[in-house]
Amino acid sequence: MTDDIVHVAVAVIVNDKNQVLIAKRPDHVHQGGLWEFPGGKIEDGEAINQALIREIKEELDIVVSNPEPLIKIKHRYKDKTVLLDTQLIKKYTGNPVGAEGQAVKWKNISELNKLKFPAANKSIISALQLPDAYMITGKFESKENFKETLKSSLLNGRRIVQLRCKGIQDVAEYLELADMARAVCNEFGAILLLNTTVENFDLSQAGGLNLNSQAVFQYTSRPISKNKLLSVSCHNIEEIEQAELLEADIVLLSPVKETLSHPGVKGMGWETFNSLAENIQCPVYALGGMTVSDGEISKQHGAQGIAAISSLWLYEK
Repeated sequence: MTDDIVHVAVAVIVNDKNQVLIAKRPDHVHQGGLWEFPGGKIEDGEAINQALIREIKEELDIVVSNPEPLIKIKHRYKDKTVLLDTQLIKKYTGNPVGAEGQAVKWKNISELNKLKFPAANKSIISALQLPDAYMITGKFESKENFKETLKSSLLNGRRIVQLRCKGIQDVAEYLELADMARAVCNEFGAILLLNTTVENFDLSQAGGLNLNSQAVFQYTSRPISKNKLLSVSCHNIEEIEQAELLEADIVLLSPVKETLSHPGVKGMGWETFNSLAENIQCPVYALGGMTVSDGEISKQHGAQGIAAISSLWLYEK
């Protein structure tokens, strides 16, 4: 860690009502007057969890336990660079108060975007609002079979879906399938992203777009509105940098392991995945040979969770 980077332990404390505790920064400090997630600077030689427990006790007069990694963010402001080591806290003892005189309140996770936070907190909010599994659609026999497979998969708890359908070339037919998928996703409270061109996406009412690693270099700025999700498939640092230039909301980083679709192509492994993911400023999903059982290890290596076709798309003939 270089001396010009401020390493901060951040606690995202969530209660049983799916609300998160936020605090208001004093007006006289850096980023004053904005809302933030509580936490503080990690001292030399101090472990992240030690710093988190100490800071939260000082700020909120509660004792937190069982922190889970959520996201790590490096953000450069004009006057400093911060590394936010963000931990999700679901267990604590005591009743939180603004022990240092700061205003604190519980806020629904879905409403956090309405408040003003420091720029570095944007990705924390995204990570909170996104699920830990990103499903990509796979095989289907007919439109009716597609609809039933999608419903079955969503019944299993999936809340973000990428429609990947290379077999349909006709735009009208593709948009008809996308509209069907959107209706089913709406029924289950899921977000639908389309793996297609920007032109096709603009003709749809889907919640987001996924760009593959070739298409991402066709643009020099974000190609869709910021009120839609932009997901980008990446395999290396050049593609990651391009995704960040386009202000991607999600990065799919692959292949972590060898896949059935690309036999003989060795995956990058978890260590390389982690080294790439820790420099990405938005939530990252691990893709390539992933199963549900990889969810926990993916988070330990800097991922939001896993992305997959075969292990999440419950296809049956």
